Amino acid sequence: MAKFKTRFTQLVDLKKDVVQKSEQALFQATTSFQNAKDELEQAYDSLSTLQEPKSGSVSELLASRVLLSSQRNTIEHNKQWINFANQQVQQAQEQLKKDMIEYEKFKYLELQEVKKILQEQKQQEAKDLDEVALMTYKG
Repeated sequence: MAKFKTRFTQLVDLKKDVVQKSEQALFQATTSFQNAKDELEQAYDSLSTLQEPKSGSVSELLASRVLLSSQRNTIEHNKQWINFANQQVQQAQEQLKKDMIEYEKFKYLELQEVKKILQEQKQQEAKDLDEVALMTYKG
């Protein structure tokens, strides 16, 4: 079937591009979310390997405390990153949903326009055949 150009064709193509960009944004947000989860897991693993010294100099004890505190801060930062990345994923999903609805709406309108064009062509062909039949009948 030949591709008809309708008044909706450009809009359908534009909406298709928008959907593809939304899909890419969702993919990037999902990747960022997964990276945040991986970083948090690594931070917990790193924290579990740290042990406070039972003996030693005061400077070693203070250094150990600073290291533990730093690791806890990293964990807190990664938790915040996960929350932010999760919100980004949800927003990207919502945007993709909206964009897909718009795309489908214009695809439907384009299809209706194509059906109308085909119906008009069919009616014109029937009219032309009737004229040919009349001309050959009279002749």
